[in-house]
Amino acid sequence: MLRYLTGGESHGPSLTAILDGIPAGLAVTAAYIDKQLTRRQGGYGRGGRMKIERDRVAVASGVRGGYTTGSPVTLVVKNLDWADWSRVMDPEPGAAVDERVVTRPRPGHADLAGACKYGHRDMRNVLERSSARETAARVAAGTVARRLLEELGITIAGVVTRIGTVQADVEFADAAALIKAVDGSPVYCPDPAGAGKMMEEIDRAGVEGDSLGGVFTVVVYGLPPGLGSYAQRDRTLDGRLAGALMSIQAIKGVEIGAGFAAASSRGSALHDEIFYSAAKGFYRQTNNAGGIEGGMSNGAPLLLRAAMKPIPTLYKPLRSVDMADKEPYAASVERSDVCAVPAACVVGEAVTAWELAGAVMEKFGGDTMRELSDRYQEYFQYLKGL
Repeated sequence: MLRYLTGGESHGPSLTAILDGIPAGLAVTAAYIDKQLTRRQGGYGRGGRMKIERDRVAVASGVRGGYTTGSPVTLVVKNLDWADWSRVMDPEPGAAVDERVVTRPRPGHADLAGACKYGHRDMRNVLERSSARETAARVAAGTVARRLLEELGITIAGVVTRIGTVQADVEFADAAALIKAVDGSPVYCPDPAGAGKMMEEIDRAGVEGDSLGGVFTVVVYGLPPGLGSYAQRDRTLDGRLAGALMSIQAIKGVEIGAGFAAASSRGSALHDEIFYSAAKGFYRQTNNAGGIEGGMSNGAPLLLRAAMKPIPTLYKPLRSVDMADKEPYAASVERSDVCAVPAACVVGEAVTAWELAGAVMEKFGGDTMRELSDRYQEYFQYLKGL
């Protein structure tokens, strides 16, 4: 069983993730994790905070000599901005809690609901944890899971397909070509014409003090059929993946395969017909199911889409009410991005990797990578004999 927890605040000393259940013998390095942390910080439209932070992971436990030991893996990402916030965020008595107080909740953020839930009069206590800065820890954790999947021949690619009103034209047939094209794009979009228009729209929104949302797609190649289960609702792979993606800050919708378009299709046009050949085994010529049927992977590429709302912190603030005196005000302004869809795409890859690695471990098990790999290969030999 794989599990992890994250801890830390946006302006605290660090973000920490503790991973339990990672098998021994997995090759992983800080440099490998740092590459994904750098991608999360990138993307056209990011704000001033990313000019301060240079996210790097420190591996505090569970890895020795470049290989996991089977013990819990502890990953720490320091916040460089802590130097300017240490008096305000100091955990000890005497912290300057009367400085940088937030009493004006931002529409679209966790501020007001969190203050009501936990009884805070200073919403600094809410926004510090609800901030998307927390996703640095999730990317670090998910990157270890990605490394595990890579050992089994499973590849994950994330693509931005829409920002604001601009929709890109993207093909998902070739994993290597897709990843290369995304790496060369400032908005993580492999369609050069679409990417250019996206950047223009981001520029316009920035000048106007506004923000933009969009859609990203996560594609997974090389999954075997049978991950997840139809036996219990909480074990369905699509349910777990949808929940993981929806847990990312600002995500408001998730689709798998044809998604909402399936509602306006006829069954005869939607469902993926099944074929067989000695060379391929069972296969499909279409993938409207997005690689999942009945709560289980079916062997086709996994296609997940997530819709991100515009960042709720605006440099042109919306109307709000001050909690202290109940007077109307413009909402408080924290440092923010014009568009963070490319960054959210990287987080989407990470949470997808974690859920898939968990499903792999549940089906095949093993305390070591050798055990896991042997069982995984045995399963493919079994499938060939069907």
